[in-house]
Amino acid sequence: MRFPTYQQTEELKSTWTDTFVRVKAEYPEYARFAGKVGRVVTVNYSGRAIVDFADGAWYDIPATDAYLEVVPPDEAKDKYDATANSAQKLPARQG
Repeated sequence: MRFPTYQQTEELKSTWTDTFVRVKAEYPEYARFAGKVGRVVTVNYSGRAIVDFADGAWYDIPATDAYLEVVPPDEAKDKYDATANSAQKLPARQG
């Protein structure tokens, strides 16, 4: 496996960070994310997008068009609830 260079990683970060995405269905290893919309938090130096599906965890998925499809923000706002994520500073669901 070839790791991206620093410059390539920075380009991936600028392309993918803070975009809403959906994992493509043809990858069985990511079937658990089928139909879910997530937000890319950042891209790590392995070239993988760190995606928040608002379920309390972040997942690393290859940051390419082969694995991820961009969801327009107006479509994503009804399917992604940032307040449901337990990784918030002060989550509402804690007592």
